[in-house]
Amino acid sequence: MNTVYPRTSSRAIVSLIFGILGYIFLPFIGAVIAVICGHSARAEIRRAPPGSIDGDGLALAGLILGWIQLAFSVIAIACVILVAVGAVAFSGFH
Repeated sequence: MNTVYPRTSSRAIVSLIFGILGYIFLPFIGAVIAVICGHSARAEIRRAPPGSIDGDGLALAGLILGWIQLAFSVIAIACVILVAVGAVAFSGFH
């Protein structure tokens, strides 16, 4: 009996890998790549015939990791800007 197994989307795998690397080695770039590849993989999986491509969970995990990392990056940049503005504003006080 010939059984055809669905292939796993390579974009979904890339999304998950860069989602993890976004926390370890590539803080901002890895998150952006994870989000782009995750959306691309989910679109590829939805367009394919049902059951022919797997990896929706991998793509979703990469998306979640990427968006969380991007949110942390925005919050960190906002905090740095607020500290810099506060330091300039209160530098004249003794």
